Amino acid sequence: MASYGGFPPDSDSRKNSQQAQQSHPAVALGSAGYQQGNSPYPQNTSGLQHHQYGQAAQNGIPNAGTPGQEHGYFPPQEQAPTDDPGSVGGLTSQMGGMGIGADHAAVSRPNKKKNRHAYHNIDQPTVTAQAFNQNTGNAQQYVNQDPTQPTNAANPYAGQKVTPLMNQFPAQSSAPFSPGLQQSAGPGFQNQTQSIPTPSGPGVSAQGRVDPEQIPSIARARDGAAQYYLDHIYPTMEQHLPPPGAIPFMAVDQGNSSPKYARLTLNNIPATSDALSTTGLPLGLVLQPLAPLQGGENPIPVLDFGELGPPRCRRCRAYINPFMTFRSGGNKLVCNMCTFPNDVSPEYFAPTDPSGTRVDRAQRLELTTGTVEYLVPKEYWAVKPVGLRWLFVLDVSADAISKGFLEAFCRGILMALYGAKDEDLDGPEMNSESSAEKRTIPIGSKVGFVTFDKAIHYYNCSEHLENAQMLVMSDLEDPFVPLGSDGLFVDPYNSKSIITRFLTQLPGLFSQVKIPEPALLPTLESAVAALSATGGKIICSLATLPTFGPGRLFLRDKNDLHGIETEKKLFQTEHPGFKKLGGKMVESGIGIDFFIAAPAGKYMDIATVGHLSAVSGGETFFYPNYMAPRDSLQLSQEIKHTATRETGYQALMKVRCSNGLQVSSYHGNFMQHSFGADLEFGVIDADKAIGVMFSYDGKLDAKLDAHFQCALLYTTSSGERRVRCTNTVASVSEQAAESMRYIDQDAVVNIIAKEAATRMTEKPLKDIRTALTEKTVDILAGYRKTFSGSHPPGQLVLPENLKEFSMYILGLIKSRAFKAGHEPSDRRTHTMRQLKSMSPLELSLLLYPRIFPLHSLPPESGFPDPNTGQLIVPPTIRASFSRIEEGGAYLVDDGQVCLLWLHSQVSPNLLEDLFGSGYADLQSLNPMLSSLPVLETHLNAQVRNLLAYWSSLRGSKAITIQLARQGLDGAEYEFARLLVEDRNNEAQSYVDWLVNLHRHIQMELTGQRKREDGSGGMGTMGMENAMAGITSLWSGKE
Repeated sequence: MASYGGFPPDSDSRKNSQQAQQSHPAVALGSAGYQQGNSPYPQNTSGLQHHQYGQAAQNGIPNAGTPGQEHGYFPPQEQAPTDDPGSVGGLTSQMGGMGIGADHAAVSRPNKKKNRHAYHNIDQPTVTAQAFNQNTGNAQQYVNQDPTQPTNAANPYAGQKVTPLMNQFPAQSSAPFSPGLQQSAGPGFQNQTQSIPTPSGPGVSAQGRVDPEQIPSIARARDGAAQYYLDHIYPTMEQHLPPPGAIPFMAVDQGNSSPKYARLTLNNIPATSDALSTTGLPLGLVLQPLAPLQGGENPIPVLDFGELGPPRCRRCRAYINPFMTFRSGGNKLVCNMCTFPNDVSPEYFAPTDPSGTRVDRAQRLELTTGTVEYLVPKEYWAVKPVGLRWLFVLDVSADAISKGFLEAFCRGILMALYGAKDEDLDGPEMNSESSAEKRTIPIGSKVGFVTFDKAIHYYNCSEHLENAQMLVMSDLEDPFVPLGSDGLFVDPYNSKSIITRFLTQLPGLFSQVKIPEPALLPTLESAVAALSATGGKIICSLATLPTFGPGRLFLRDKNDLHGIETEKKLFQTEHPGFKKLGGKMVESGIGIDFFIAAPAGKYMDIATVGHLSAVSGGETFFYPNYMAPRDSLQLSQEIKHTATRETGYQALMKVRCSNGLQVSSYHGNFMQHSFGADLEFGVIDADKAIGVMFSYDGKLDAKLDAHFQCALLYTTSSGERRVRCTNTVASVSEQAAESMRYIDQDAVVNIIAKEAATRMTEKPLKDIRTALTEKTVDILAGYRKTFSGSHPPGQLVLPENLKEFSMYILGLIKSRAFKAGHEPSDRRTHTMRQLKSMSPLELSLLLYPRIFPLHSLPPESGFPDPNTGQLIVPPTIRASFSRIEEGGAYLVDDGQVCLLWLHSQVSPNLLEDLFGSGYADLQSLNPMLSSLPVLETHLNAQVRNLLAYWSSLRGSKAITIQLARQGLDGAEYEFARLLVEDRNNEAQSYVDWLVNLHRHIQMELTGQRKREDGSGGMGTMGMENAMAGITSLWSGKE
């Protein structure tokens, strides 16, 4: 197997690679950045046609907007009395009679720790948003904030103290940072809780029913945090509770890696295994090592230590990082992982000052930055690094042609390689550094093309030819590559005219052949042989079940295994040929992305075919019931995203941790030959995340921090061999009560989801749903028993930072992977593998979609704020049909699909403003619509700008519209499925779920709890008794 390996580039190459690490901007710099196409909209939108929809009552029903939703980001709130710092908007009076409170964690313990072993006093100025937002205006005003609302205790973040640069981690001088959650007014952490014995007051009805308005709201928490981070950045060492995963934020690396790269489930770790077990929480780390940066963030520094390579610990092999310390005047380097004192090489020596700090520390990025990349010498190479080779493998069988899949796939490749049609990207000048920013793939990368049906066709697209040449390989038993690598792989810009002509003519070339059965496995074996010398990435299309030649597959899902224990066989890869090929791909540093279309919902055996992408670190894009007029735009955009996102290949990953901890398991899409071995990836990209679980092999020292380092060795798409080091630190405490105050909810949910997905091939779905339910009860009951203070037994008390946790787990149980009832095995398997590699952003949206009402958009939404330049984003609503208004129009986005749901009585004015004149009723709309036309109307501009903005906040899936007209489109069933707070997907509603959780927690407290029998949700027995103690979980002190 390959050892860690790269060659040192010149300085200009490094500069370009740093500049290339920019993601799509997640904040608007100006209106022009959000006006799609050739839109004529000026910055001033007063000239656009603007209508108010639903201002007058229709059929007696007011349609002015969602209840409580007004123009402006948040509705005006009642000011809290000055003598009640914990109340917000009159919420104290409601909480006065409720039995549920979102409890603050235990009382802050005195600061008695000695100075920690790790060096934390990183000499950097206190960061502000002013460094990144040139036009921030009044820093005291949030974007779209009600100017009449003073900054005081009623404002969610007005009293937020930022901890000073500290000598200990975390600092005890202020409350934990938790935007979207109300902070108590006092400094530090007070264990302020609600103590309400019986259900009464405004939050509870006369029948003891729960008021859904008062239970924790994911939509409200997201909106509050997103609003806060419009004007604030996240300093990684000053604050220790990361922002929610589903919102954009700007992070400043102060030595601890940004949460975009690494999230710990607990940012304060109990010293012993017994203390951790009292919480019921997993100790894990979610890693997204190549996560994209937000516009304005500093690029990852790339450091070159020459032939010596970066300094490393001789015992545990950890890389130099900001938390290693120097002793003996700078001659000894003490490892923060294993505490081993290493000799410092003469080349790296620098003296230390009286405090033990290197005098050149401020100039050493590896000593001040949590995430860095090191260029590595030849000893880290497996083969000589070259630019990434992309091999496009296209299905040209009958279904691919007749359904329009091949034509759309060819258009997607052209879009990925050349972008807009009017751009001039021809000629060798595109290989110059001055034109590098115009290329969609880096200089040095090359592309090749292969098609297949019952035979394999290779294409020579050399720039010296007039037209592409086809070579046919008909031997499927022992296929070989009939074309040399110089002819198969070409620079896409030198050969642009040939490639463009070839891809344009390809669908017509096979339109008369129409072979129904493709031979997939021999084609991929031949493709791997073509890439084995250099490594690379395959992008493969497939439009029908491969039933011809070696490796042919059969219909395994005949609906006779659903709902029984043997259903798990449908999620497993049983074909030995695909298993063998997957191992060979990883060994050769090759990964694959599949684009699989299933016309009419046909069975595609994704469990077997998608196994190759799962083990090689790739991804499967699945289009059930593919229809070209509707889905071709999404397909093209996702091909472009695949080819242009940051991608590495020939990758190895190693995770190290402090003494007293050890890695217990990994979860994700990769290959690991044995426990404890490095993780191997054929390819790894910016959207992939890995879950790491830890266990104790001793006791942690509460006087020292716990440290974690992820080292990813990979070759960049431009051909540099690098190691990306991600360093994360957490404090250690003797008591678990302190740890409960530093829970990262997104990381906990992500780890649990990845572990559950891993078990799908081992356990029946019924058992997994039961395990998720029991885990939720364990966590909440553990907190209730140990950390919630003197609350009466009849109250449901939630950890402050886990208030939405139960809703996320309910969303997980309702997901296609785990839901009860019938679900095609292809969709279950596809979702399972997605869960294993999803980032916190994608998973959060998948489990709880964001829903935006379009009929009540404030006029300023969807346009840049004139003071800050940030796009004004409207608030979301809860995912429940009770929030849907008659005559309304809603965008629903779960990160995978974006539905435009239109009520049957939607305003004709709204339809014409959105789609154009002549579209005054639902029947006139094209059901295959996938994007909005460019119109000179206010609403049209708003929605298009918002869609452009959200496209950078999704992950790997493109954002295209799918119509869901009430009573007309089948997509309405998907809309109903996404309303996860309602009773659907063979599971309970959010309110019923909380009631049953409360009942089981009460049984645990009294010693009467029995484990569930495996039903998808908890039964309704005892619901009436549980109602007696459950009311609002929204405490208002966040």
